[in-house]
Amino acid sequence: MKHGFVALVGAGPGDKGLITLRGAELLSKADVVVYDRLVSHEIIKMIPPEAEKIDVGKENKFHLVKQEDINRILLNKSLEGKTVIRLKGGDPFVFGRGGEELELLQENDIPFEVVPGVTSAVAALCYGGIPATHRDFCSSMHIITGHAREGGQLSIPFNELKELNGTLVFLMGLSLLSYLMNGLLNAGMDKDMPAAIIENGTRPNQRKLVATVGTLEQKALKMGIKSPAIIAVGKVCTLSDKFNWFMKKPLFGTKVLVTRPKASSGTLVEKLRQLGAEPLEYPCIEVVPIPQNEKLCSVCEKLSEYGWILFTSKNGIQIFFDYLNSKGLDARVLANIKIGTVGSQTARALKEVGLISDFTPEIFDGSHLAQGVSQLVGENEKVLICDAAIASDDIVNIFNNNNIKFDRVPLYHTNYINENSDEIRKMIIDGELKYITFTSASTVEGFMASVKDIPLGSMTAVCIGNQTAEAAKKYNLTYVISEKSTIDSITDKLLEIGGGNIND
Repeated sequence: MKHGFVALVGAGPGDKGLITLRGAELLSKADVVVYDRLVSHEIIKMIPPEAEKIDVGKENKFHLVKQEDINRILLNKSLEGKTVIRLKGGDPFVFGRGGEELELLQENDIPFEVVPGVTSAVAALCYGGIPATHRDFCSSMHIITGHAREGGQLSIPFNELKELNGTLVFLMGLSLLSYLMNGLLNAGMDKDMPAAIIENGTRPNQRKLVATVGTLEQKALKMGIKSPAIIAVGKVCTLSDKFNWFMKKPLFGTKVLVTRPKASSGTLVEKLRQLGAEPLEYPCIEVVPIPQNEKLCSVCEKLSEYGWILFTSKNGIQIFFDYLNSKGLDARVLANIKIGTVGSQTARALKEVGLISDFTPEIFDGSHLAQGVSQLVGENEKVLICDAAIASDDIVNIFNNNNIKFDRVPLYHTNYINENSDEIRKMIIDGELKYITFTSASTVEGFMASVKDIPLGSMTAVCIGNQTAEAAKKYNLTYVISEKSTIDSITDKLLEIGGGNIND
């Protein structure tokens, strides 16, 4: 029987952008993924949906799965002929027990690979504005574990560390902070030596404490610092404010609820992340193509009758052209037909299939699309409207008022979904969520269906376009409207209502 394959992949300290290209490539091919507590939710979302996910989350003094059992899981799954990814926070070999996990595989001739990861010992300092080394302060760094082997005694050579004059980085040492700081002081280190703690390094909920060896423990208790956190000691900690690039991002630490469908949320989520926000993906609708769509079949057999085709979403374009392709057809069947798109994203989706929109209104909604096309359509031309099964009648009403002939074909259903609604409801009740983005009236409806009977007065909705705003108004939500119906305009509006730095 052919054995499978195991890869130990370092997931980095949390920021999705810090997983390596090789790590992401292997993760995309996984049959089984075995992951730790420190692997961020953003990276867990990269796991293929069909892959088996095994949470072996470990933290100090509590192991969901014992180490020897983890080793056995890796072996057993690989013996089933599967591609197994052992996803580990940070780097597999930097106090990550990766070597222990390989021993059983090596003994059983299981092929394996190790993909290095960005260790928090460097990354968390970097995101805290602290360079691990600097020629004006030190020329070395030293990584020390603050966690002893189970049943063992932690023994740190404090006298030797004090003499190194380098940056000291303690991993997994928060529970022993008193022992570490007193050990350095007893070894003769100056009590005013700068020291720092970075909690949740590289993540949007990162916190930072800069103090001294003599005051770090007391201030950490006052701040309520929790793991995961790294501890740094050295003069480079004084550079923290000067080089504080990450926590100065304008939306740093702000939770923003994104209600777009999963397939469409990526651009907005990424832009929010670049601005330092913590985007929470909460798709409230899903787009489902209408199966065995006889009306679509019928109109595609007589496309030559139409002078215009209107698309009211990029989803419609995808479904329409997927249908054409399934019949062995392509864009050439539209050679003599003009195409109208409701907005810039829909026009961009059309361009991706090799066609340029003939008309996109300046204001991205159905009313302005219909008004503009009404001025352009020929006297005897007929228009095909491609939209959702349940959609606004704005286009239809305007065409009827202008005596424009048209057919309307629904391409998809918009279903309301409520994944993780209990978690989101709790965040709203606890006041953790202040901002929510709506990119269509249907996302408003889907969201409201999931949060019945809880107060929403503390939240502000950023709506894309007037129709979306009308839906928010119907539910008495506090809302603002983006200047344009674009993703960039949504993020601009978030920056505006936050006064430049939303956390000031």
